[in-house]
Amino acid sequence: MKNHIVVNANKRGRPVTTGTGTVIGVRMLDELLASIDAWIAAQNERDLSRPKAIRHLVELGLTGATAGRAKKSAKSSKSTELAGNQLDKMTDVSASPEEQATRKRRLLKGPSEFRDVRVDRKSKR
Repeated sequence: MKNHIVVNANKRGRPVTTGTGTVIGVRMLDELLASIDAWIAAQNERDLSRPKAIRHLVELGLTGATAGRAKKSAKSSKSTELAGNQLDKMTDVSASPEEQATRKRRLLKGPSEFRDVRVDRKSKR
């Protein structure tokens, strides 16, 4: 009779939590850690740890850095110009030039409800 090798189905050790990736050790000052902990407390997630929070904040910073700090693209400036031209055609001629400019600027900027929702850019009022 042959001896059978029995493989234990239960694997030992820690389970893989984040998959394969590069481990980066970062030294942070107490003020920065306090800011991160305050941000974690403001979130509505119970199992949000510091590493998860830092990864999330880095992702937010990278997407916000490219979208918020980038110059206006040629496409967006062209669309703003075309919209401005259409608004010039529809302006109320009885209003003063300052009032016309204010109305045009407000319409091109968009409603505050939509501006306040944007996470990737600071609100400019």
